[in-house]
Amino acid sequence: MPGTAARAANPDARRRAARLELRFDDPCDAANPLGFRAVLAADAGSEPLAAAEELLDDEGFGAELVPLALGGRLRDADQLTRVLRPVFRRDVALAFGYGITSLFAAAPVFAAGSPHQRERMARLLVSGGRAAIVHRSLAHGTAMLRGELTAVQHSGGFLLDGRKDVVVNAERAGAVVAHVRTDPAPGAASHSVLLLDPGRLPADGMRVLGRRPTVGLRGCRFAGYAFDACEVPGDALVGEVGEGVRLALRTFQLNRTLITGAVVASVDTVLRAAVRAALAGRTLGRRQRGVLAGVFADLLACDAMATAVLRALSLLPGAAHLAAAELKYLVPDLLRDDLEELATVLGAGGYSHDTDQGMLGKLLRDLPAAGLGHAGTASCQAVVIPQLPVLARHAWGREAEPPAALFDTARPLPHLDIGALAVAGGGDFLTASLTASAARLADRAPEDPYGGVVRAMAAAFHADLLAVRAACRRIEPGDRAALASPATAALADRHSVLAAAGAALAAWEHHRGGAGFLADPAWLVLALHRHGRRLGLTLPPPPPDCVDRVTEELLARFRAGRSFDLHHSPLAEAGTP
Repeated sequence: MPGTAARAANPDARRRAARLELRFDDPCDAANPLGFRAVLAADAGSEPLAAAEELLDDEGFGAELVPLALGGRLRDADQLTRVLRPVFRRDVALAFGYGITSLFAAAPVFAAGSPHQRERMARLLVSGGRAAIVHRSLAHGTAMLRGELTAVQHSGGFLLDGRKDVVVNAERAGAVVAHVRTDPAPGAASHSVLLLDPGRLPADGMRVLGRRPTVGLRGCRFAGYAFDACEVPGDALVGEVGEGVRLALRTFQLNRTLITGAVVASVDTVLRAAVRAALAGRTLGRRQRGVLAGVFADLLACDAMATAVLRALSLLPGAAHLAAAELKYLVPDLLRDDLEELATVLGAGGYSHDTDQGMLGKLLRDLPAAGLGHAGTASCQAVVIPQLPVLARHAWGREAEPPAALFDTARPLPHLDIGALAVAGGGDFLTASLTASAARLADRAPEDPYGGVVRAMAAAFHADLLAVRAACRRIEPGDRAALASPATAALADRHSVLAAAGAALAAWEHHRGGAGFLADPAWLVLALHRHGRRLGLTLPPPPPDCVDRVTEELLARFRAGRSFDLHHSPLAEAGTP
C-alpha cells in the first residue's frame, strides 16, 4: 500500500497524526462538537472553535512547532506537515490561529536567536502559548502585510515606533517577533528582528489595538499593535542589526512549504464532498468522473511537489529556496482552479448539503487570507525571476539529478536546521529531476500504451524546458527592465509548471516498482496532461481507460475512508459502502 514504508520511517509522526484524526472524529457527523457543522457555526460567529483549541491544548500541539533539540517534537518539515493535515482538513483558520503562525514567528528566533531567546520561545510554545509575528511592509501586500515599524538604537536598546493593524493573535501572544526597519536606506540591511515580551514593555509605549474583522480566516483573532517611542531592551535583538531581510528570506521557505503542503488536506475535504454529492445525486457521469479524477490527479501531483520541497529543507538546505517559492507560486493556483471545478459537481443535480457547500465557500474565503493569493504570488515571483537567467546559463541541462531520498519518504531525514537554509544559489533540483526522468524514459522501450504516453509527455516537458532556457539566456542577469517585463513573468510561470512536472515524474518513478496505486501511470498521465494544458503543449491524449482507472481509485479511497494524498492515510470520516 502507498505510504506503508513512509509510516515505518517515522512512526511517531504517523501515530500523532492518526491520533489527532481520531480525536477530531468524523467531521460529517452533525452531532460531533468538532465537526464541520461546529466549524461553520464558529466561523459565522467570527470566533475560534473553542472545543478544537482545547483538544489541541490537551494534545500538547505546541510542541510540534519546537525543534527536538529545544524540547519539542519538530524533527523535519515533512513530518510536521503530516501532523498538520488533520487540522487543515477541518479548518484552515484553526490551523493558523492555534499554532502555525506561532512557528512562523518563532522561526527567526530558532534560526538566529541567542540560546536564551530560543529556550524562552520553546518554553512558550511547548506550554501552549502563542507567538505573534509583525511582518515588514511588502509591496502588493494585503492588509496583513501593510504597516511598518521603525526602530532606532537608544541607551543600549531601541526606541520602537509605528503600527500594524492586522496581526494574528495579537491579543493573546506571549511573545511578539517584529521585523522592524532600523535603517531608512533601501537595501538588504534595512530591517532587523526584535523579540518582544509584551509584559516587559512600558504600558505607554505599546498599545494592543482592537480586533479587526476579516473576510477570510474569520475564526482567527486579528488585532494589532501601536508603538510610540517604546523602549525595547537591547537583548531583544535577534541575530545582528540589519539581518532581518536575510532572516525573512530564509524562514519564508519553511512558511511557504508548510502552508502549501498542509492545505492539500483542505482541498481533500472539498473533493470528498464532491464525491459524496455525485454519489448521492447519482450524477457520476462521464463529465463528473473527468472532473473528480482530474482533481484527484492534481492533488497527488501537488503533494509530490510539496513533499519533495519539504524534504529538501533538510536534505538540500542550500538549494530549497527556489523550489519553495515555486511551490507556493504554482500550487495555490492549481488548487483554486480545482475548487472551481469541484463547485460544478457540488451544484449538479440539485444536490444540497449545507456543510459541504459551506466548507467550499469557507475555503475559498480562507485561502487568500492565508497568503495563498496575489501577495504570495508577488513575493514568490521576486525570488524566482532574478534567478532564471543564471539558471539558464549554469544549471539547466548540466545539474546532477537530486538524491533519491528527496522522493523516498521511507528514508529518514536529517533534522531540520532553519539556520542552514540559504537564500541564493544551489541550483534547480526539480528541473534536474525532469531532465533525468526524460532521459531515462527515452532510453527505455515502452512496455504498454501508457509507457509510450509517459515517454512522449516527459519528452515534451523537457523540450519546453530547453525553450525556456533559450529564452532566459537572452536576458542579461542585471537587466532590471527585462526582468520586470510581462514576458519574463510568463517564463517564470512556465518554469514553475515544469518543476511540478519534474516532481510528479520522479514520484511516479520512485513508486513504479511497487504494488500500490502510485505505481499506476494513469494518475501521472492525467496530472501531466493537465500541466501540459496550462503550458499549451501538444501532448498525446491519455489512454481511453485513464480517467476510469483514476476514478476507481478515488472511489475506493472514499469508501474506505482514506486520504486523497500520497500517504493514503486512514481518516475518521466514514466512507460510503
